[in-house]
Amino acid sequence: MLMACTSAPGIIYEISGTFGSIVVEESATGMRTQRFARNGARQSVVKLGDPDHIELSYARTMMAGLALSGSSGRMLVLGLGGGSLPMFLRRNYPDAVIDVVEIDPDVVVVAKRFFGVIEDDRLHIHIADARRFVENSVSGIYDLILVDAFGANHAPAHLTTQEFMRSLYKIVSSDGVVVGNLWRRAYNPDYDSMVLTYKSVFNQSILLDVTGDVNSIIIALPANTPINRERFAVAAGNLERKLRLRFDLETLVRNAYQPISALELKGSILLDKDVKAAP
Repeated sequence: MLMACTSAPGIIYEISGTFGSIVVEESATGMRTQRFARNGARQSVVKLGDPDHIELSYARTMMAGLALSGSSGRMLVLGLGGGSLPMFLRRNYPDAVIDVVEIDPDVVVVAKRFFGVIEDDRLHIHIADARRFVENSVSGIYDLILVDAFGANHAPAHLTTQEFMRSLYKIVSSDGVVVGNLWRRAYNPDYDSMVLTYKSVFNQSILLDVTGDVNSIIIALPANTPINRERFAVAAGNLERKLRLRFDLETLVRNAYQPISALELKGSILLDKDVKAAP
């Protein structure tokens, strides 16, 4: 059921779709926000016509992963939202092919209609379950994988297990990077277990705490080359200058960098047999 809504301040559109509500808000300054429930967490914030603008702190922090990717021929984004991440990649990596996987067809419709998402020969949107898409992908095909698939309140459980991480490891290139968006401990009882599960599969994992938000970003690499704070920050600074970013990515990495070895993780590795296997 589709409905235009004008009764609540700022809401310009609302849909009750297959997987729940999708709410579109517009501010007085023209910024558009997507939520999966009224008063729910912001899934995307987009400045129409300006894909270089990244509003949300967690999305800026996810871009740090680009600094550690050895190449940028093919990219995969799991979860479309309002499309701020794939549209930024499309704008700044004109030679890259970007695959986006979104399970909810209504999210795709809303992203195109209200958030300026463009699908073309460089950006392909696949309406599919992310787990199945990853498992059916070719080994080593992606240089960058962004895992940003969320429902209204949590990440789908079948996208958190060791079996899924092994599938990600299989399809990322040897010098590529997987970047995952996690809600922190206070909002996510499985946080420690999710971090340990990434760490159990990838040869190197780094956490970045998102300033002023509820997220942490995990950077997972198949490569063994050690990445410390300084090396990561320098690489981020180089990327910042190359792309002429509007935010200070080098300082962001210096401040957010958190070695996993310094944490006292008390969870356990998540396995398919212990969680719901499919949405």
